[in-house]
Amino acid sequence: MQSPSQLNQISKDTRPLLQRYHDIRTVSESYIAPLSDADATVQSMEDASPAKWHMGHVTWFFETVILSEYSKGYQPFEDTFHYLFNSYYEALGARQPRPLRGMLTRPSLEKVMEYRSYVDEHMKRFLEADQSVEVAGLVELGLNHEQQHQELLLTDILHLFAQNPLKPAYKEPEPLAYDKDMELASGWTSFDGGVLEFGASDEGFAFDCERPVHKALVNPFKLANGPITNRQWLEFIQDGGYHNPLLWLSDGWAKCQAEGWVAPLYWEKRDSEWWVMTLRGMQHVDLDAPVCHISYYEADAFATWADKRLPLEHELELAALEADIKGNFASSGRLRPAPVKHTGGIAGLYGDVWEWTSTSFSPYPKFKAESGVVGEYNGKFMSGQQVLRGGSCATPEGHMRPTYRNFWHPEKRWQFTGLRLAEDV
Repeated sequence: MQSPSQLNQISKDTRPLLQRYHDIRTVSESYIAPLSDADATVQSMEDASPAKWHMGHVTWFFETVILSEYSKGYQPFEDTFHYLFNSYYEALGARQPRPLRGMLTRPSLEKVMEYRSYVDEHMKRFLEADQSVEVAGLVELGLNHEQQHQELLLTDILHLFAQNPLKPAYKEPEPLAYDKDMELASGWTSFDGGVLEFGASDEGFAFDCERPVHKALVNPFKLANGPITNRQWLEFIQDGGYHNPLLWLSDGWAKCQAEGWVAPLYWEKRDSEWWVMTLRGMQHVDLDAPVCHISYYEADAFATWADKRLPLEHELELAALEADIKGNFASSGRLRPAPVKHTGGIAGLYGDVWEWTSTSFSPYPKFKAESGVVGEYNGKFMSGQQVLRGGSCATPEGHMRPTYRNFWHPEKRWQFTGLRLAEDV
């Protein structure tokens, strides 16, 4: 297997690689702990994967990409797992069809966890020896890949539990901590723009789609200091936002009509109050928290209604470069967006909700996909999707960078996705 130069970068995290491996794998296991075998097996829709499959797939990655290639004499745990837990790597052969991952009643969750333990023990021995920069880069990729699936695991569990009429809670409900005297982020910050550099440098880890560094023209613009809140979204609803075709892109309006959208995903009206399904069960909609679980089409319709626009991804990156990477990530334990405090400038760029941009997910200038299996990581998905920035309340802390590019199809709603507004100067 050829090592990719764009991915073969070491993290800036100062912990030894073996310690980071252990810590990240332990977080995944803590996420699975509240689930029964049935919870971990069911697939709620084609876009989501069973929790058991997530746990097997990230383990398959370390076994297939690293141990089978670089650990002399390594014997796979179970030959059939190569078929069961491959995701989309065409170069590695056939796989269980994505829509049918929920049919894998066997192996059991217990067996999958035995698989993890087996691979972890072999990775421990492997990483205790001195490894090349090439191998260390692949381990970094595997760890960041697992962190991506940690977020997917949480969002997929939420979608699964939302289909259950009992509306079970993944974590025990708890009162929302709320500072009544807190001033919410408001106002706007201006940027001069210019011909500026964007993208990840060669120092430290980054995914292939974040590179190479390139120059782009950014016109002067303003960026809202905070993301759009549920209270503001209710104004959009009450003003008929979901019933006015003039606000919507054509594809978005067709989707809105076909799916019967009248509010963000997981919202439910009980008498005169809005409730929302969360990882802590059904909760009152927190009016001051950022709106989430909205599609790109909804975000764009709101921006049109507000007589503003969605930011370009380079605009958000420019703002993020000046901000500390702090926010409401998964490690907070909140597992839902929190009100964003006024700071006198831009706030909430990291955590809470992924923010939709008006930028299509496409390669940066001079991007070239690497050869071999890892060349399939992001490059082949650069079509028909929109870029999002900033991370969410389900994103692992330490996983974010100012250059991080997430991407989803414009109709998707089950991720923690929201928006902030921009306008031209």
